[in-house]
Amino acid sequence: MSKSSLSRRYFLRGLGTAIALPTMESLVPGAGIIRAAENKSVSALSKPIRMAFVYMPNGVIMDHWTPKSTGEKFDLPKTLSPLEAVRGDLQILTGLAHEKANANGDGGGDHARANATFLTGCQARKTAGADIHVGKSVDQMAADVMGQFTRLPSLELSCDEGRKAGSCDSGYSCSYQYNLAWKSETSPMTPERDPRLVFDRLFSNEMRGEVAEQRAKRDLYNKSILDFVREDTQRMSKYLGRSDRDKMDEYLTTIRELERQIEGAEKYAAKAPDYDRPSGIPKTYEEHIRVMFDIMSLAFQTDTTRISTFLMAHDGSNRSFNEVGVSDGHHGISHHQNNQEKKDKLQKIDQFYVTQFAYFLERMKSIPEGDGTLLDNCMIVLGGGISDGNRHQHTNLPVLLAGKGGGSLKTGRHVSIEQTPMTNLYLSMLETMGVDAKSIGDSTGKLRGLTA
Repeated sequence: MSKSSLSRRYFLRGLGTAIALPTMESLVPGAGIIRAAENKSVSALSKPIRMAFVYMPNGVIMDHWTPKSTGEKFDLPKTLSPLEAVRGDLQILTGLAHEKANANGDGGGDHARANATFLTGCQARKTAGADIHVGKSVDQMAADVMGQFTRLPSLELSCDEGRKAGSCDSGYSCSYQYNLAWKSETSPMTPERDPRLVFDRLFSNEMRGEVAEQRAKRDLYNKSILDFVREDTQRMSKYLGRSDRDKMDEYLTTIRELERQIEGAEKYAAKAPDYDRPSGIPKTYEEHIRVMFDIMSLAFQTDTTRISTFLMAHDGSNRSFNEVGVSDGHHGISHHQNNQEKKDKLQKIDQFYVTQFAYFLERMKSIPEGDGTLLDNCMIVLGGGISDGNRHQHTNLPVLLAGKGGGSLKTGRHVSIEQTPMTNLYLSMLETMGVDAKSIGDSTGKLRGLTA
């Protein structure tokens, strides 16, 4: 492998394995631009912008979510307190709404509509049959353009078991409630729940037959995926400077640690009593969320994809949260009827989700990229399609926008917006990525005032 033969994308290859490397200064020619894109509106930069959407269900207790002050001197309310270490990397946005998640003559089904509308801004057709119809989601609009530069156009993750059929909420198909990403008006992008399957997807070379053979050998001989790229790793090291060798060692160590996490989860599942649990699902919900965030970080770090969605739980989820001392079902107590005890429990659940998001952001911020961090080159939305779960409100939604978008976004502030379609934010994010979109769902224009 000669240095001149190295292309824009660098991989460590072995049997059934292709591990993409993060950007290495030793291997990037010129002043950072690796290759001009065929589409002149978008460039394949050494520091590409990534976009992600993370969903939390059932609304939040807004009194503990919304800062009292706006601008740069905002306070962090109790629920958002875990974000203190990354407050300078955030925009807290209040006033955004999803009008198409309202009934608008369709009766009950707010949880199904909340999920279906979140990234599409469209009214879901009320049906439990095969004639589902909503709209193309913002992530897939971005993937159509940015996917030409990456091995995977997009990555869809979830902690829920997928459901594609049946009636889930007041006559709405389960497809609406268990999917965030929509390739078209009638085609959801089914998210993956099993970390092992996502891991293999990221690090396989997708050659027919080799992936299964590699996995079988790893299981038989208790090998790491890194063992299959050892020779290529040694060859690649010859072309790297000292700092890049250190960077590659740290990156490969991260992969191995993630692999051990997944292996531990599989061993736990194998020892569990009669219980229908897929292999690779971690023992606790918190571990499950965090391993998915770790996978997303690796996918972004290596430019394997620039677009991802993560459904931490579907709207209407009735999971309990013994991790924070709440044994009640989430959806059940979200209809709190102003009962203070229930509201206090809900605040603990809200803070649990924010704590996991803070873990993700801090991890992204710890990864150097160019003269900044991986988080600097991201736009990551945390939010949900319901604000007040008690009344199923779809106005004044809980929304955080993290990352500087490659230096385009002004962070470290609370921005209060008059009632505005959430899709206006999405149009602005697409513009920041270099994706030309005239509209999405019920958008009325780009959301101005977010840029640096």
